[in-house]
Amino acid sequence: MKISKKGLYALEAMIRLARNYPEPAKIHSIAAAEDIPQKFLELILLDLKTARFVDSLRGAQGGYLLRRPPQNIFLGEIIRAIDGPLAPTHSALYQVFLDVRNAAAGILDHTSLAQIAGHSRSSSRP
Repeated sequence: MKISKKGLYALEAMIRLARNYPEPAKIHSIAAAEDIPQKFLELILLDLKTARFVDSLRGAQGGYLLRRPPQNIFLGEIIRAIDGPLAPTHSALYQVFLDVRNAAAGILDHTSLAQIAGHSRSSSRP
Protein backbone atom coordinates (compact mmCIF):
# COMPACT_ATOMS: atom_id res chain seq x y z
CA MET A 1 0.00 0.00 0.00
CA LYS A 2 1.33 3.42 -0.93
CA ILE A 3 -0.07 6.76 0.15
CA SER A 4 0.98 9.71 -1.97
CA LYS A 5 2.10 13.09 -0.66
CA LYS A 6 -1.26 14.39 -1.88
CA GLY A 7 -3.02 11.71 0.16
CA LEU A 8 -1.02 12.57 3.29
CA TYR A 9 -1.75 16.28 2.84
CA ALA A 10 -5.44 15.48 2.37
CA LEU A 11 -5.44 13.56 5.66
CA GLU A 12 -3.66 16.43 7.46
CA ALA A 13 -6.12 18.97 6.04
CA MET A 14 -9.10 16.82 7.04
CA ILE A 15 -7.72 16.38 10.57
CA ARG A 16 -7.33 20.16 10.81
CA LEU A 17 -10.94 20.62 9.64
CA ALA A 18 -12.05 18.00 12.20
CA ARG A 19 -10.31 19.95 14.97
CA ASN A 20 -12.09 23.09 13.79
CA TYR A 21 -15.48 21.38 13.36
CA PRO A 22 -18.17 22.68 13.00
CA GLU A 23 -16.57 26.03 12.15
CA PRO A 24 -15.03 26.66 8.72
CA ALA A 25 -11.28 27.09 8.33
CA LYS A 26 -9.53 29.28 5.78
CA ILE A 27 -7.14 27.74 3.29
CA HIS A 28 -4.21 29.90 4.39
CA SER A 29 -4.68 28.90 8.05
CA ILE A 30 -4.83 25.18 7.17
CA ALA A 31 -1.77 25.52 4.93
CA ALA A 32 0.20 27.33 7.62
CA ALA A 33 -0.83 25.00 10.45
CA GLU A 34 -0.07 21.82 8.51
CA ASP A 35 2.88 23.13 6.45
CA ILE A 36 1.16 22.38 3.14
CA PRO A 37 1.85 24.51 0.05
CA GLN A 38 -1.27 26.66 -0.32
CA LYS A 39 -1.71 26.15 -4.09
CA PHE A 40 -1.45 22.37 -3.66
CA LEU A 41 -3.91 22.52 -0.75
CA GLU A 42 -6.40 24.40 -2.94
CA LEU A 43 -6.34 21.52 -5.45
CA ILE A 44 -6.65 18.93 -2.69
CA LEU A 45 -9.63 20.72 -1.14
CA LEU A 46 -11.32 20.87 -4.54
CA ASP A 47 -10.86 17.10 -4.86
CA LEU A 48 -12.25 16.63 -1.34
CA LYS A 49 -15.20 18.86 -2.23
CA THR A 50 -15.86 16.84 -5.37
CA ALA A 51 -15.73 13.67 -3.25
CA ARG A 52 -18.31 15.32 -0.93
CA PHE A 53 -16.14 15.38 2.20
CA VAL A 54 -16.05 19.17 2.51
CA ASP A 55 -18.07 22.24 1.62
CA SER A 56 -16.86 25.76 1.05
CA LEU A 57 -18.40 28.95 2.34
CA ARG A 58 -17.73 32.36 0.81
CA GLY A 59 -17.23 35.61 2.63
CA ALA A 60 -15.31 36.94 5.59
CA GLN A 61 -16.52 34.12 7.83
CA GLY A 62 -16.11 31.54 5.07
CA GLY A 63 -13.65 28.78 4.42
CA TYR A 64 -13.83 25.00 4.21
CA LEU A 65 -15.72 22.76 6.61
CA LEU A 66 -16.56 19.07 6.90
CA ARG A 67 -19.86 17.95 5.39
CA ARG A 68 -20.26 15.23 8.02
CA PRO A 69 -19.30 15.04 11.67
CA PRO A 70 -15.68 13.91 12.16
CA GLN A 71 -16.79 10.67 13.82
CA ASN A 72 -18.52 9.72 10.55
CA ILE A 73 -15.52 10.23 8.27
CA PHE A 74 -12.89 7.48 8.17
CA LEU A 75 -9.29 7.67 7.06
CA GLY A 76 -9.66 4.83 4.56
CA GLU A 77 -12.37 6.59 2.59
CA ILE A 78 -10.29 9.78 2.38
CA ILE A 79 -7.24 7.90 1.12
CA ARG A 80 -9.32 6.03 -1.46
CA ALA A 81 -10.87 9.29 -2.70
CA ILE A 82 -7.44 10.85 -3.26
CA ASP A 83 -5.18 7.88 -4.13
CA GLY A 84 -7.58 5.18 -5.30
CA PRO A 85 -7.80 1.64 -3.90
CA LEU A 86 -5.47 0.46 -1.16
CA ALA A 87 -3.83 -1.98 -3.55
CA PRO A 88 -0.76 -4.06 -2.71
CA THR A 89 2.27 -4.01 -4.98
CA HIS A 90 2.72 -6.93 -7.36
CA SER A 91 5.73 -9.03 -6.44
CA ALA A 92 6.71 -12.44 -5.17
CA LEU A 93 5.41 -11.27 -1.81
CA TYR A 94 1.99 -10.41 -3.21
CA GLN A 95 0.03 -12.45 -0.64
CA VAL A 96 1.98 -10.97 2.27
CA PHE A 97 1.36 -7.44 0.99
CA LEU A 98 -2.29 -8.30 0.39
CA ASP A 99 -2.58 -9.37 4.04
CA VAL A 100 -0.83 -6.16 5.13
CA ARG A 101 -3.18 -4.11 2.93
CA ASN A 102 -6.22 -5.86 4.39
CA ALA A 103 -5.02 -5.28 7.96
CA ALA A 104 -4.23 -1.61 7.22
CA ALA A 105 -7.58 -1.14 5.49
CA GLY A 106 -9.34 -2.61 8.52
CA ILE A 107 -7.66 -0.08 10.79
CA LEU A 108 -8.11 2.88 8.42
CA ASP A 109 -11.76 2.02 7.76
CA HIS A 110 -12.49 2.03 11.50
CA THR A 111 -10.45 5.07 12.52
CA SER A 112 -12.44 8.30 12.29
CA LEU A 113 -11.22 11.85 11.98
CA ALA A 114 -12.69 12.49 15.43
CA GLN A 115 -10.41 9.87 16.96
CA ILE A 116 -7.32 11.38 15.36
CA ALA A 117 -8.37 14.98 16.00
CA GLY A 118 -9.03 14.28 19.67
CA HIS A 119 -12.82 14.58 19.59
CA SER A 120 -13.26 11.06 20.88
CA ARG A 121 -11.18 8.99 23.24
CA SER A 122 -12.89 5.70 22.35
CA SER A 123 -11.45 3.52 19.65
CA SER A 124 -13.54 1.47 17.25
CA ARG A 125 -10.61 -0.53 15.93
CA PRO A 126 -11.26 -4.23 15.36
